[in-house]
Amino acid sequence: MSVTALLVTHDGARWLPAVLAGLIGQTHPVDRVVAVDTTSRDDSVTLVREALDRVGPAGPQVALDVVPGSTSYPAAVRHGLDMVPTAAAGEDLDEWVWLLHDDSNPEPTALAALLAAAHEHPEAAVLGPKLREWPSLRRLLEVGLTISGTGRRETGLERGEYDQGQHDAVREVLAVNTAGMLVRRRVLEALGGLDEELPIFGNDIDFGWRAAQAGHRTLVVPQAVVFHAEAAHRGVRRTPLTGRHTHYQERRAALFTSLANVSSRGFAWQYVRLFTGSLLRVLGFLAVRSVGEALDELAAVLSVHGRPRHVLAARRERARRREGEPSDVRRLLAPTWLPYRHGLDFVTDLASAATSQAADVAERRRLAKDPQASTSREERGSSASSGEDDEDAYLTDTGLVARFFTNPVAVVLVLFGVLALVAGREAFGSITGGALSPVPSAAGDWWRLHTATWHPLGTGTDVPAPAYVLPFAVAASVLLGHTGAVVSALMLLAVPVAAWGAWRLLKVVGHLVDPLGLPRWLVVWGALTYALVPATSGAWSEGRFGTVAVAALLPWAAHAALGFVDPDRDRRWRAAWRTALLLALGAAFVPGLWLFALLATAVVLGGAAVIAPRLLRERDSWGPPVVAVAATPVLLAPWLVPLLTTGSAAGLLLEAGRLTVDRVTFEGLVTGRLNDLGAPWWLGVVLGLLALAALVPRRTRVPVVICWLVALAAAVVSGALSHVTLDLPSVTTRPSLGLFVVILQGTSVVAVVLGADAYLRRLDEHHPVWQRVLATALAVVAAAVPLGGLGWWLTTPDNAMAREAEQTVPVYMQQSSLTGEEHGVLVLSGSVEGGITYRIRREDGTTVGEDEILTLADEDEEMTEEVRALVSSPTPAVVAALGDRGVEYVVLSSPADGSVSSLLDATAGLEQASAEDRSMRAWRVDRPLDATTLDRPRSWWRTALMVLQGLAVVVALVLAAPTVRQRRERGSDV
Repeated sequence: MSVTALLVTHDGARWLPAVLAGLIGQTHPVDRVVAVDTTSRDDSVTLVREALDRVGPAGPQVALDVVPGSTSYPAAVRHGLDMVPTAAAGEDLDEWVWLLHDDSNPEPTALAALLAAAHEHPEAAVLGPKLREWPSLRRLLEVGLTISGTGRRETGLERGEYDQGQHDAVREVLAVNTAGMLVRRRVLEALGGLDEELPIFGNDIDFGWRAAQAGHRTLVVPQAVVFHAEAAHRGVRRTPLTGRHTHYQERRAALFTSLANVSSRGFAWQYVRLFTGSLLRVLGFLAVRSVGEALDELAAVLSVHGRPRHVLAARRERARRREGEPSDVRRLLAPTWLPYRHGLDFVTDLASAATSQAADVAERRRLAKDPQASTSREERGSSASSGEDDEDAYLTDTGLVARFFTNPVAVVLVLFGVLALVAGREAFGSITGGALSPVPSAAGDWWRLHTATWHPLGTGTDVPAPAYVLPFAVAASVLLGHTGAVVSALMLLAVPVAAWGAWRLLKVVGHLVDPLGLPRWLVVWGALTYALVPATSGAWSEGRFGTVAVAALLPWAAHAALGFVDPDRDRRWRAAWRTALLLALGAAFVPGLWLFALLATAVVLGGAAVIAPRLLRERDSWGPPVVAVAATPVLLAPWLVPLLTTGSAAGLLLEAGRLTVDRVTFEGLVTGRLNDLGAPWWLGVVLGLLALAALVPRRTRVPVVICWLVALAAAVVSGALSHVTLDLPSVTTRPSLGLFVVILQGTSVVAVVLGADAYLRRLDEHHPVWQRVLATALAVVAAAVPLGGLGWWLTTPDNAMAREAEQTVPVYMQQSSLTGEEHGVLVLSGSVEGGITYRIRREDGTTVGEDEILTLADEDEEMTEEVRALVSSPTPAVVAALGDRGVEYVVLSSPADGSVSSLLDATAGLEQASAEDRSMRAWRVDRPLDATTLDRPRSWWRTALMVLQGLAVVVALVLAAPTVRQRRERGSDV
């Protein structure tokens, strides 16, 4: 029995002294030592040569050679074997090769233990040691290897498991690591050696799998111990083969190994499974902001699956070299349930991390409340400025249930949420009316509306679908296609979500202004008062879901924007992307939000340039707010760019839903009322007076003045817009002002809270009784604002939303229109004396998302002339033109004009049709219908904009997520 130790080195000078000492000091000496160096840039060659020279003539035969640095590990092993002639037939058939890495240090008895096991198990062809971590020496790395169905390298060990002899039984495994592998030379050569398709990683599992399929046994011998630094895996050492993308090489090796060796019966399933699983892993890496690993994962799957010929060639090569019938290796592979166990562990780890993070946040908040703890806070690296992940500490102290019922603040907030749902009970089920049109029948309708570049609405238009259609489509898909639930959820949850966001915002603002923070009851008052703005302004009752959505999102966006002043650079940039996402989502409902943010950013940066010019010299100071407003148009590109190119820029000054008439006056802006459906005016007056009184305390006068400046800017902009007239193709209207009412109310709430905090800090028992009485009276008056608003919302009967949509055409016509775009219904309204208006109903009528398109669509002058001819002097040619436009029915709405109906009765090509309302008249077009008249070719550049939007959303989500720095453990000199 002869043993050749084959050592491959590359820049391993830091480990080689110990490795060479361990190799030469084996209790069972090797017969030959072959060293192959892949052009090391350190002293590796010198160290090996000096160590081998000291062996002397009585020691093993030695050989050393240097090969190019690009030589793979399999090629280096093959070159080393070529340096040692094979034993002649009959001389020594029991020739072994002991593979070692330059960072694997064997114990003195390692080889003896391996050879003893080989003698005891003569059928074994491959034997491997137990690997322990170097330099810790106690942690287990591997006691045999296998691979899971997802390509994961499995050791069967717990993370950080210490060696206590619990795995010391000799047993059969699929593979062992090449760091210490003892293999029969004839088996190694018969199987073609290590696969050069796996230059650095994964060749051990691949070789073991091939050996098992060929009927050879692989044993792990735990009595043999090798200490392994895993320099390449941990990134301690980079070679031309690994570069900076270790994860790419490891994952590519796993995919290739699995596909090259899986059984023929399972190959197709494994091919699809690994491809799909890798894409999910890419999303997982992006979710935890590990962009580098995500790109490596994607590159690996494209490298393997993009070259199927290489995989098939590898499978043919393995089948050619396999002797006899292939053995069943399923018993050596990882159990099928193991990937699911890893998934469960991942979820558990996330939950544990979230719990730990909540505890850390609670600790930061307790330290923030104690000014004496500032030094400790800095040592801990916490930053309370941004208020990120700001939660109440009481949620992490003891049992949640007990704390809830003993905490009046929590009870009030939950009670408010329940009462808000009761007050918004009208939104349960299907709702329509006011600014709300009926919802489409399926989520696919919203997806088609978003992706289409030409809409078959009316006579057809290329005006883009509103930006909010995409989040609606996503939400409806999550809710299994229930489109009505999306709008209902928005209207029901807007007030609780606004309260939650205002609570978080006021807590952070309070800590920025006062290290002690704001009193909880004051924050509760501010959160509830602001949360009721959608209802008390009249936006909710009128179904103005755009204003309602913005009111819910605005405090969250402001909370994210406060991260711009965080001292931590990474947090500032994350705040930029969070703000961009929230700003884009809000602008999808009310585009004016982005325009106002753009104006505010310009004013703030301009003021900073005058007050503190040095601050703007740092990109990390001005960059985040600029990125936030600049990224928003990219996130909305499929809507914004076509809106401008189709001449529909007026849509930037409108909001989501049907056009409603703003009756906002100066009094309305002051009291926060959009229309007559709002709460009593005196509630708004009280809030305005309290905001004015907030200017009195000196302590918070500066932040209160800032609130007033923001409110003044919003008032000036809204005042200017109130004098603007938008001449749309279908109607003349004014810009929507709901956003500015929300901003004015929000800034007033913040100002009142800050002013009240300063006043309460000064008030104590030493103040005169009249001051304490005045404070009590003001508190009662202030409490009347949210209480009065909520009570009014619970009891008000006025609501523009109704359960059933108005039926404008008979049911059978609606059913016919659902069969195709060419079965349209031309609806005529009015009279000849007062003027005739028309619209074409197609499919399920005008639904949520289509109102804005029809509002901005240019008038089809040719169709207008045809309608004019139809109601004045109809001819068969006009009727034929209607058929060409996909009009099947003509309906004269109630009350029908007798002069028009008599003309249509006598027109050839029109057949009288039944109408459910006696005052309504209807006719059927007895002409061929053209099913292609509304077809238009798809615009490639709009498709490109959607792809750009998808990429932008993914990038923004990744960059907005918390940073996960994956640190590889570093080895150290021993």
